[in-house]
Amino acid sequence: MRYLATARRHPGDAEWDARIAAHRARRPPAWTTLEEPDVPAQLRAAGPAEALLVDDVATWLTGVLDDAGAWERSSVPPVVAERVDDLVAGVQACRGAGVLVSAEVGLGVVPSTRAGRLFRDELGAVNAGLAAVCDEVLLLVAGLPMRLK
Repeated sequence: MRYLATARRHPGDAEWDARIAAHRARRPPAWTTLEEPDVPAQLRAAGPAEALLVDDVATWLTGVLDDAGAWERSSVPPVVAERVDDLVAGVQACRGAGVLVSAEVGLGVVPSTRAGRLFRDELGAVNAGLAAVCDEVLLLVAGLPMRLK
């Protein structure tokens, strides 16, 4: 199993480094951990006998929004949709078993901040795009899986 961690390291942030270390320590020793922001490329590169676990889409999207400077802009830069389209295409091109973990943000209160609403809307669109091309979609609530597709 290849585990693709989408969290980016932040130099000088000891608390974040500790979180990453704790996550890494919980993984089975046989898993290979990749810390690579280019998730679509990793999906495309997966061989037919490989399993790739992407954890997680919400953190990946945060990096995309950061890179695009989307938090400070009045509209979402086109590069965000381009990166999302590339992710969806990467899932379609994946020859191995791909498992993507994402948050479901549309079940709660609409955030009161622009950044919160931007993230909620964009992640909802990413999740819908991925669900459209995935063979299976599961929603986990309280640790219980519900098959959506």
